[in-house]
Amino acid sequence: MNFLAHLYLSGNEPDIQLGNFIGDFVKGRNLSEQFGPGIAKGIELHRAIDEFTDKHPVVKLSKDRLRPKYRHYAPVIVDIFYDHYLAKNWDRFHSTFLPDYAEDVYTMVMSRESVLPEKVKWMMPYMIKGNWLANYARIEGIGRVLNGMSRRTPYDSKMHEAVDDLKTSYPYFEKEFFEFFPLLAQFSENFLAE
Repeated sequence: MNFLAHLYLSGNEPDIQLGNFIGDFVKGRNLSEQFGPGIAKGIELHRAIDEFTDKHPVVKLSKDRLRPKYRHYAPVIVDIFYDHYLAKNWDRFHSTFLPDYAEDVYTMVMSRESVLPEKVKWMMPYMIKGNWLANYARIEGIGRVLNGMSRRTPYDSKMHEAVDDLKTSYPYFEKEFFEFFPLLAQFSENFLAE
């Protein structure tokens, strides 16, 4: 899952949302000492979501469709594709209009700039300017994200070509997203209730 899904799966608690949002940028185990209990719980949720997603057979179908061309980048691309389906169908999952939700997230994250990892501080102006979260709903937005990621990879990832695979296999990825995402939402809800 990518940024939008991690935020959505956090519920409405800002500390948990922030932790889940920055989870890819945090290493180590002493999370409560570094960030406090709420953000630490969000980081732990992020890691649990990633593990659940990586092992799920439905997600494997999506990754296997991409793996011959994109190799180890296939899981990253699938995460972005799934964020597209979440954004495109946002009104099925959340009562707040997606652009308003995105604006609220940007405000929340920037209000806690002092605890953000350096890479997140660097990324946020680009995310806000490009309104990544809301633009995931459009194929053009996904294309821009994949192009940017392709430029930043040290090897020839070909990720800039993945939007064509999304268009070609659109109903297959969509079906897999809708099979998988409710299971992930239930998993996340259970994790937060523990």
